[in-house]
Amino acid sequence: MAFLQRSLFSASRNATIVRSRFQTKSLPLVLHSSYSRLASTMVPKLKDPSLFKQDICYVNGEWVKAQSGKTFEVNDPATGKLIGTCPEFDAQDTKKAIDAAEVAFETFRHKTGRERSKLLRKWYDLMVENHDDLTTLITWENGKPLADAKGEVTYAANFFEWFSEEAPRIYGDTIPSSVPGNRVWTIKEPIGVCGLITPWNFPAAMITRKVGPALAVGCTVVCKAPGETPFTALALAELAHRAGIPAGVVNVITALENTPEVGSTLTTDPVVRKISFTGSTPVGKLLMKQCSGTLKKLSLELGGNAPFIVFDDADVDLAVTGAIASKFRSSGQTCVCANRIYVQRGIYDEFAQKFAEQVKNNFRVGNGFEEGVTHGPLIHHRAIDKVEQHVRDAEKKGAKVVVGGHKLEKLGPNFYEPTVITGMTRDMAMASEETFGPVAGLFPFDTEDEVVKLANSTQVGLAGYFFSRDIQRCVRVAEHLEVGMVGINTGLISDPASPFGGVKESGFGREGSLYGIGEYQVTKMVTSGGMGQSLQK
Repeated sequence: MAFLQRSLFSASRNATIVRSRFQTKSLPLVLHSSYSRLASTMVPKLKDPSLFKQDICYVNGEWVKAQSGKTFEVNDPATGKLIGTCPEFDAQDTKKAIDAAEVAFETFRHKTGRERSKLLRKWYDLMVENHDDLTTLITWENGKPLADAKGEVTYAANFFEWFSEEAPRIYGDTIPSSVPGNRVWTIKEPIGVCGLITPWNFPAAMITRKVGPALAVGCTVVCKAPGETPFTALALAELAHRAGIPAGVVNVITALENTPEVGSTLTTDPVVRKISFTGSTPVGKLLMKQCSGTLKKLSLELGGNAPFIVFDDADVDLAVTGAIASKFRSSGQTCVCANRIYVQRGIYDEFAQKFAEQVKNNFRVGNGFEEGVTHGPLIHHRAIDKVEQHVRDAEKKGAKVVVGGHKLEKLGPNFYEPTVITGMTRDMAMASEETFGPVAGLFPFDTEDEVVKLANSTQVGLAGYFFSRDIQRCVRVAEHLEVGMVGINTGLISDPASPFGGVKESGFGREGSLYGIGEYQVTKMVTSGGMGQSLQK
């Protein structure tokens, strides 16, 4: 799960442009209906059309169809129009990909770290060279604006760069033995064939964040691409082929209706030794149960309900900027988006006013391909329905919608106004459920102890944020928040060098960073005896 972070924005000049536009340029919140008519006629074009793979998946170094010949449709969330079709893989198709990865593993595991590093670096270079086409694919099938999509491509490519540099530096340890004359050391080995299941909200980055460390240590992979956004994944597979990744090392498969069947095959096949999944907590629990029969290693990056806390002593303007970045990135469709914004009463009114003004004046909703658009559509009608439910629930229970609060049906069925709601209370749905949409609910609080308890009063714990200028409070609150990641005076927290993951029902395991390497390794201990006997004699 796939989830834009700090490195995404800072890694390219495009990110800086986005931030400055949010802060200085006033744009209308809703586009005119004439724009909607224009957007509906737009058909994106790629500089390299061969990156658009339709009706085929990448297995054992070849492009293949589903054995059944079945396909599923992928539609543009902005226009509702057909983008293309992809193979509806089933259990037999998936098994072939697993078998190919098993055969490839026996050779690939023995490549040196430097050899694997060069392959990842070449894949990274090809992503950079094809940056524009990957951006187009992401905006087309996901809906996020071009600036966001550009940032994601940079962020995604950086995982290949990062792990290409880690591949030659995989070390074991030498351990002093308690037995005289014995020696103990450890060897880090690749775990084997890995099943990777990725989400639609970051079609490129959630793949590279998993594939990068797997290949760096010598594993082979079967990657199940999201049914909503498969074309970006297939384009990455084409670039892997061009990079010279050996056949069977990277396999990318697709399914929509057969997703449960494909998932069950990956989780129950004894050849697959590791599953990495990003998605919802209920699905994560199901996959974990399915993995129990073969005791696979698991990494689960699941749902969040991120608290965003603003204390009285915070820099209010900085906090507003951070809240905007955290809450409305990708139209609120990331697992680390601020979901509950807690503001201390002493500055509540000031923060609410400034925050609402930013949302009202600086956002422009529309098709992601159009210049100046800051927010695109949600992924599908189910996402819209949940957002609408949360907004109406808050209104019914006494909250006030101060900005937005309605569907933008003139633009299309999947558009929703960026929304700010004040007067939130803990009995409202948004207090306990992840909205996953462009709705910011502002909750007042009085004391530090109170807000920490509120922040922790959830079964999930992925990310948390707070703003304060009190250094002692910063240390104290960071330690008391029950989350896997904390942002202090920032709303953007991820970086390829940083370990990404949660606690409680947000899952376990870490992606990115040095810790991400270990998720794809096993530790072998070697003990030798009698090493000092000859000298003693």
